[in-house]
Amino acid sequence: MCVEKQASQQKQLGVLNKGVYMAVEQQRRQLRQKRKASIRARLSGTTKVPRLAVYRSNTRLSAQLIDDEKSVTLTSAWVKGKNTASAKLLGTDIAAKAKAAGIKKVVFDRGGFRYHGSIKEVAEMARAGGLVF
Repeated sequence: MCVEKQASQQKQLGVLNKGVYMAVEQQRRQLRQKRKASIRARLSGTTKVPRLAVYRSNTRLSAQLIDDEKSVTLTSAWVKGKNTASAKLLGTDIAAKAKAAGIKKVVFDRGGFRYHGSIKEVAEMARAGGLVF
């Protein structure tokens, strides 16, 4: 039986086994890492066109402009909170920092997260701030 299916059945019964719950979380983490690796195999940032990498943790959102040829972070920004209002602030902030650094065009890296919600808002506000991708 699939681990997620087993966890959902136990959750309905109100008897969620901690081991099953941890297995589901580990499986989700592994699937995100797999998606991330697949995306990174196709994307690469340069000095002229850096990679805009977005990450969503439990407590905050962060974005970095990365030059993969030199393995250097050109600029970064983060905000506390992971709702869409925080994402809008992050998108405008990273766009302003990119403009100050003379960067107009980027490659968007969603980091294995779905292009939905806060990740989508960061991208849209970065576009509204003048970044092209």
